[in-house]
Amino acid sequence: MTSTIATRATAGIATTGSRAGSIGLWLVMLAQLMLVLDATVVNVALPHIAADLHFSRAELSWVLNGYAVAFGGLLLLGGRIGDVFGRRRTFLVGVAAFTLFSLLGGLATSPLLLVIARALQGLGAAFAAPSVLALITTTAKDDGARNRALALFSAIASMGGALGLILGGLLTDMASWRWTLFINVPIGVVVLLAVPRLVAETPRRPGRFDVLGAVTATGGAVAIVWALIQAGDVGWSSPRTIGGLLVGAALITVLAFTERRVAHPLLRPQLLRSPSRVAALAAMAATYGGMLAMFFLMVQYLEDDLHLSPMVTGLAFLPMPLSIFAMSRIVPRLVERFGAVRLVIVGAALRVIAFLPLTQLGPDTPFVVVLIALLLTGISAGMTFMPLTTLALRNVEPEHAGSASGLFQTMQQLGGAVGLAIVASTYAAFATPGDFLTGGRAGFWSATILSAVALAAVLSLVMRNRKVA
Repeated sequence: MTSTIATRATAGIATTGSRAGSIGLWLVMLAQLMLVLDATVVNVALPHIAADLHFSRAELSWVLNGYAVAFGGLLLLGGRIGDVFGRRRTFLVGVAAFTLFSLLGGLATSPLLLVIARALQGLGAAFAAPSVLALITTTAKDDGARNRALALFSAIASMGGALGLILGGLLTDMASWRWTLFINVPIGVVVLLAVPRLVAETPRRPGRFDVLGAVTATGGAVAIVWALIQAGDVGWSSPRTIGGLLVGAALITVLAFTERRVAHPLLRPQLLRSPSRVAALAAMAATYGGMLAMFFLMVQYLEDDLHLSPMVTGLAFLPMPLSIFAMSRIVPRLVERFGAVRLVIVGAALRVIAFLPLTQLGPDTPFVVVLIALLLTGISAGMTFMPLTTLALRNVEPEHAGSASGLFQTMQQLGGAVGLAIVASTYAAFATPGDFLTGGRAGFWSATILSAVALAAVLSLVMRNRKVA
């Protein structure tokens, strides 16, 4: 069945037949998995990175957010460049940059060098990722093939985070935290050598680049995330926090103002005129933010409070990728039968239920409670990612597929960065030295609220549809 999905999804992009097309798609998907893994693969290694490079508690989250902010802030530009210069070419440039800075990050000798390398990894990912989704959405023969290909992509997107935790634990325990970055190098080299032979280039489309849009989108994202991370240490009412939020808001306002007036906008206003797309984007941002925050807190709970090794910590997350993979096999049929919106509502509600017990963690909490929460989180992610992708990319013209894909993945990455910043700041504000649980419970409450926001975003779409009807 998987071979059939891959063959149908790659029709039109292979240069040497359907078999080569299937191999080409799997290599492109492998690169996508690499990009998604990198959002979490260093997560399990964070305590070791902090000890080795002397990170402070607040600075440590930048190992994750440096990647997520650059990735999310530049995705729209990456999508636009793919539309204009060709998606395969842009994809390969992005993978090359990602591979190079993965190597440099593994060699970092200070917190600053590591964060810079992580940000430059995010730059490469921002060029590569929109082209992956655009190639899938524009080459499927029909809606059924498109849904199956999107299910495969969504499984990778949602499962990759948990797999990153497992892989990160194994590499950290068996070798060093540096191998969580070095592992990208051989994968990147294989993709760079093979994809040009197996995947055809897409046509170039005329257009210019919205440099002001790229600057304001990235600058606004960085300012907001920086302010939220600092709030835990300096206070929510401090001039640094308020000033950072105001600068971020001002840059986002400039972005919204200019995108309506430039000839070739980075963010096409037409993409935001669909209520279902806006609801899907908001739900994805809150969903990914809650999940990344849960990963960040859970790793510290398992390693610092329960004193598990990185390998055992990574394996503790195994219920998530297994349940996500199982759901990815049946979600396309569920979407065809029940519709994307209903599936997202059930999945979002299930995630809130999964997070609630984590807000009550205590010294005597049975470990099975944690495993059940991880299992339910995996099931909910498997139920929501593919339907949200379908809602976000529905009725998008082929020439704008790269921009729409970039917008969707921007909301995912920036939602993750902002959600993680909020939760990390909440955790730091309530934390006491040597005691994870006090700050951890507050952080899990923040992650639960983010999941509730995702549920509210989709419910708002249902209420609007009923009102229109």
